[in-house]
Amino acid sequence: MAMTVRLPEELDAQLEEIARARHISKHAVLIEAATRFANSESKTERVLSIADEVGERYADALTRLEDA
Repeated sequence: MAMTVRLPEELDAQLEEIARARHISKHAVLIEAATRFANSESKTERVLSIADEVGERYADALTRLEDA
């Protein structure tokens, strides 16, 4: 899917430096960064979901610990 991205000049310059140093295109740098971000967000959602499940499963025990 095609997309136009407008970046602040400073960020564009940083991406250009990274791309040049790694001998890849800025497009490749952006794809890698977006992939890392999406994976990170996905992991965060899974961790929060598991934490909610644990909280629900052990709500009574957690309440007793608060009162101890």
